[in-house]
Amino acid sequence: MIPERVSLITIGAKQLPQLRQFYQRLGWRELEFSSDSYCVFRTAGVLLSLFPLTELLKDAGLSQDYSIEGFKGITLAINVDQPGEVDTYMEEVRAAGGTVIREASDAFWGGRTAYFLDPESNAWEIAWNPDSVFDEKGAMISF
Repeated sequence: MIPERVSLITIGAKQLPQLRQFYQRLGWRELEFSSDSYCVFRTAGVLLSLFPLTELLKDAGLSQDYSIEGFKGITLAINVDQPGEVDTYMEEVRAAGGTVIREASDAFWGGRTAYFLDPESNAWEIAWNPDSVFDEKGAMISF
């Protein structure tokens, strides 16, 4: 049986140095070996890596003309502890060069949510869910 875990998320970067700088401006900590060729950021429970898109396509066995434009059908999420943090963090995203695509607002399900794109149009949500449970390291374990 495959373990029930997500350990690493990799974003295929078109311009890795610029994308790396965006996440650095957010204040995210990198692993020591990170460079402009491959970098990994620490998050609560999952590592986020940036790898050149052309190399990721090769590694995955996909052709170079694989469609990569537009919405990829995946969002990454940062869940926070308090509803006001959604607004605060969206301002930090904006200051770091992210594009806000949905301003912070109350959600129909009782939380608060907002969406942004990083410089390469990867979609992120910042959300507060009143039912979220985090472990001692900040990883979400239930909602």
